[in-house]
Amino acid sequence: MGGADKVLIRNQAVPSYQDHLADQAPGRTILDAEALRASVPLLRIVSPEMQIDDVTFVRGSKSVVPAEFVGATPAVLEMNLHTIEHGRFFTDLDEESANPVVVIGTGIRDALFGSPEETGKEVIPIGQEININGQQFTIVGMFQHYMGEQEAKERELKRLQAAGKADPAKAGPKRQRGWGRRGGWAFWRKNMTAYTPLSSAWIRFRAAGGSSGVPDPRLTDIDIKVRDIEQLEAALQQARNVLFITHKGIEDFQFETQENQLESINKQIKNARLSGGIIAGISLLVGGIGIMNIMLASINERVREIGTCKALGATGLNIFLQIVVESVVLAVLGAVAGVGASYLLVDVLILVSPSGNSPVITPAAMVVGVAFSAVVGIAAGFIPALKAARLAPIQALRYE
Repeated sequence: MGGADKVLIRNQAVPSYQDHLADQAPGRTILDAEALRASVPLLRIVSPEMQIDDVTFVRGSKSVVPAEFVGATPAVLEMNLHTIEHGRFFTDLDEESANPVVVIGTGIRDALFGSPEETGKEVIPIGQEININGQQFTIVGMFQHYMGEQEAKERELKRLQAAGKADPAKAGPKRQRGWGRRGGWAFWRKNMTAYTPLSSAWIRFRAAGGSSGVPDPRLTDIDIKVRDIEQLEAALQQARNVLFITHKGIEDFQFETQENQLESINKQIKNARLSGGIIAGISLLVGGIGIMNIMLASINERVREIGTCKALGATGLNIFLQIVVESVVLAVLGAVAGVGASYLLVDVLILVSPSGNSPVITPAAMVVGVAFSAVVGIAAGFIPALKAARLAPIQALRYE
């Protein structure tokens, strides 16, 4: 979505002490972008964007509503980490002449021209014309296809099936995966994005004023990237000073950093790990208590046997180690059964869901699981083993 050094300049309601100036708030304009580019040396990229809403792309009988149709400058490529795979991006001539050209994502290509999977060949619609809200635009470029790990696995599975190297029966049935865009919302959005020159967006869609009849020169977004993430605060302070000048002191803007999203994601990951750790800890505790109860019951049934062993020369350490070993063997047997159940569960999941959606079991994870079980066996067997080792031989032999 652009990286940690990307900052979004958003609109905001003026503070209460400036309520009397609310009707004079200019919003974000191209003047702001030019001032930031010229007057803030700590900024590396300034990307003004003008999003056009309520648009439909049409080609013949096919149509699609893009996730974003944005008028932008070439800076948007590096700002949003886009890569042109076919064709080109806009030129200065396109910007100066407000040419009706557009660069599209592969999702739009798939909807209007067919996907490579459907057509059986690579579809590159460079030079083709599409209708955007009644105006003819020429496709001059197309981004690469963005996809997550799960979609990559599914595509690889289809490729192997087509080559006869994978069993289609193991792919599982198609099924609804819940709300959202196949679990990869950010990738879907980038694939459904289209860009046109900023001047084209303004002249062809905004200058006419739409239903209101009033031209709207305001930008939808101004995104910036700092030269050094360590100087983020200083860069934002410089940008704030410049915007105060262009907005004549009206504070109708705010900065939104990607750090907020990163903190939210990291918090979710931390909570998930903590929850998993707590569940695993409770499971180990319950399992340990179960093993301890089994060993205590076993000792109560073998008191005379332990007494006989001690009478024949067994030391307390011998008895202690015997009980601990029995406890560890019991725990490891349970761990081995758990490993077998894990592989069985994964096989079941492959049968009922796409294989790209199934968990992956690694040998390292299994070794760690068995090791933890062995540790639990030692801890659970310690008290019963200590109790057995301390039995007096005479008392044990008299036990009924």
